[in-house]
Amino acid sequence: MNTEVHAFLSPTLTPPLGQPLRVAVYSRLAEGIRSKVFPLGSLLPRETELGTALGLSRTVVREALMLLEEDGLIVTRRGIGRFVAEALPRVGLEEFRPFESALAHQDRPVKVVPGDVSIQATTDFVSKGLSLDAEANTWFRECVLHRDGEPVAVVQEHLPAGRYLSDISAELAGNLQAAARSNETMLAGLIALCGPVFSGGVCDITVGVAGARAKLLNLRAQDPVLVLTQTAQYNGTPVYLAKCVASALAGQLSIVQTSSN
Repeated sequence: MNTEVHAFLSPTLTPPLGQPLRVAVYSRLAEGIRSKVFPLGSLLPRETELGTALGLSRTVVREALMLLEEDGLIVTRRGIGRFVAEALPRVGLEEFRPFESALAHQDRPVKVVPGDVSIQATTDFVSKGLSLDAEANTWFRECVLHRDGEPVAVVQEHLPAGRYLSDISAELAGNLQAAARSNETMLAGLIALCGPVFSGGVCDITVGVAGARAKLLNLRAQDPVLVLTQTAQYNGTPVYLAKCVASALAGQLSIVQTSSN
């Protein structure tokens, strides 16, 4: 096992309360595959090597590898070993990531048209989502996502402002302005600057109407839209909230499901 792989695997796994260890191992290995720590088509380390590097039993590692194979991320060649797939399946909404990434196709990139960043007083929706008190202020930015020259979604992002953010993470607070100057959502900018610092996210999905966002999407106010509310935590504290409004032009949004066994 090379030094890069060992350094990637060695940090202690701390799964959220109630999450089986096999799922946490699955997530760590899947991240390594998608970030090219394990290149496409490469031979994976043996179960015993993975278990030693992760500090976990071979049984847990084997269960995680079975899930990876079910999802098409790895393949088993009898008598040789397990290999990373030559081509990876497209990731859907099951992975917390910037909404432009979820909408992008290999031959149909998404262009982000960002608006200005401003500080706003919190609203009931934001204070509940970020567990803030009524006196808190929040950073806000609205972006329009375009694909094939057409607006397909609006992303409205909220993060705590001032000490409400710096007390949670000085790193996020220090990089927020630079992230806001990038031509991408603030989430994408923060991940690019700070790395994968956000812990588990939740995406609630419902159907609504375009309403006040209609002009941004070239729709009528009464036209139906899909509304996705994304939240994410930093070390267990809510720190990011986004409302993503997608028109019918956004197309199919997949969620890859795996067996609970």
